[in-house]
Amino acid sequence: SHSFMPLMCFTWMFCVVSVTNVTPPHSTIRPGFPVPVNTNNPEVRRAARFGVYRYNNSSNDLFLFKESQIKKAMVQIVRGLKYMLHVEIKRTVCEKRDHSSLDSCHFQREKNLQRMLRCYFEVWITPWTHKVHIPVVHCH
Repeated sequence: SHSFMPLMCFTWMFCVVSVTNVTPPHSTIRPGFPVPVNTNNPEVRRAARFGVYRYNNSSNDLFLFKESQIKKAMVQIVRGLKYMLHVEIKRTVCEKRDHSSLDSCHFQREKNLQRMLRCYFEVWITPWTHKVHIPVVHCH
């Protein structure tokens, strides 16, 4: 069961629909053809955060994880923008039950609580419906 998620999330579980204009990162991209995109691109970073929300929603970890590095990003125009992201995520000091905003969550400094996972996310954004669909989340 794939669930659609509103576009803007302020905490790991509190999301509201927000009207944003998502333009393709590069105007020469042809539909259906995945191309590399800069990992510092704001839309790429936002897509990575959506993948992290999805991971946190499905994990049974006590703590929230947050993206630490986007290693590789591709984007494909297919009825919207589909991002294919290789992301490293790390455990933060924020506990899930506190519903913290990830922006204010720092990474664990305590050695025995530190954890890093390598993830592959597919994040599909359809701007005109203000929907985000995350069909693939693989972390190890």
